[in-house]
Amino acid sequence: MTQDFLIIGGGIAGVSAAARLAHLGRVTLLEAEPHLAHHASGRSAALFEPRYGLAPVVALSFASEDHHRHANGGVLSPRGMMIVAKADEAETFRADVAAMGLARISPAEARALVPILNPETLAFAAHADHAWDIDTDLLIQNFAREARGLGAEILTGARVTGITRTASGWEVATAKGQHAARILVNAAGAWVDEVAAMAGLAPLGFTPYRRSMARIPAPGGQDVARWPILFGCGEAWYAKPDAGALIVSPAEEHLMAPHDAWADDMVLAEGLARYEEMVTEPVTRVLANWAGLRTFAPDRVLAIGPDPRDPGFFWLAGQGGYGFQTAPAASQLAADLIAGRPTALDAATVAALSPARLV
Repeated sequence: MTQDFLIIGGGIAGVSAAARLAHLGRVTLLEAEPHLAHHASGRSAALFEPRYGLAPVVALSFASEDHHRHANGGVLSPRGMMIVAKADEAETFRADVAAMGLARISPAEARALVPILNPETLAFAAHADHAWDIDTDLLIQNFAREARGLGAEILTGARVTGITRTASGWEVATAKGQHAARILVNAAGAWVDEVAAMAGLAPLGFTPYRRSMARIPAPGGQDVARWPILFGCGEAWYAKPDAGALIVSPAEEHLMAPHDAWADDMVLAEGLARYEEMVTEPVTRVLANWAGLRTFAPDRVLAIGPDPRDPGFFWLAGQGGYGFQTAPAASQLAADLIAGRPTALDAATVAALSPARLV
């Protein structure tokens, strides 16, 4: 049976799109891996900080806030954020504070919130409450349940091997057989340009960058549950409490080809060293490590809309580090554009998100 919508990609972008589009017609979602959210979506820092990113990204994040707080009981819990800096980082620190809307606090106040901060290296600190943890697994489950409840078919282990344009839409070959649909939605994360090439369209220039993470025990046996997420000045590293432990990332951006990413030991060691410079508790062991690919358009803004060369091919791509926090509004915009109805976002933001800017 020919579907109305065929979505390639089972991360947060594809699953949220499936939920929205299932209100408009018949949907099939194809995910190459054995389960949803295997790649970038399964390796997210899971933070909602709506001021993070360029203006169109910020607009999507703020437009997503109500859904994050209230839909299905909400998926947010308080976290807060803090930026810390050394004496020679004053200029970068001031820029971070202005960009993120933080309030400066004294080193003593910072250490009251996070006792392991090193008084010998900590010169500047700033804090804000406007950052929340996202229950990413629950968000994925909520969207998947909505999609399935409306009749959407979600297929895992269905890697796409070929795409053919037909007079009435698309035919897609997968490891689980052939599928056909009127509209093809490209939500394939790091592989979006590869999917476009398979469909006979020139890539738009999306670039995957690796980001690594290490999970370490709670420093000094401290209760980290109420600590804010910590950022080194200039996002040189970050550390986030997670289920009684601490996740530390070098916050690197290393250009990569699309693949199932893994952490680089040397990069992790360098990032952990930057973190250790700002704290009194050394890292004595790593519980686990992993990496994900954050995929950006050349201008670091998402691409949401039909391809101007073939309107039957719809881009939902370039989420970068903003996938979960923008997903409710990004998927709603996708559905509104496909349905040809007004969107809650202003026209300038919709234009800034259009793939046409990249062609």
